[in-house]
Amino acid sequence: MRTCPSRPPIRRALLACVLGLAFGGCALTPPQPWEKGDLAKPAMTMGADPLDQRFVQHIYGSKENASGGYGVGGGGCGCN
Repeated sequence: MRTCPSRPPIRRALLACVLGLAFGGCALTPPQPWEKGDLAKPAMTMGADPLDQRFVQHIYGSKENASGGYGVGGGGCGCN
């Protein structure tokens, strides 16, 4: 049997080991709620604080000078 000169058998074995570890390291079952700890709390979700989200949207709109649809007037300076 003739092997390809561009890929020696050591390289193929190393590639197989790396791929095996990469795919074998993935979890097969999702974590249970008690395993998540503090990350399962509602405060850890994106956008948990509506007032904070409104403030972030206002700052972003002021910086980009594109505050449309949020009921905020003013230009790029941040004033209303």
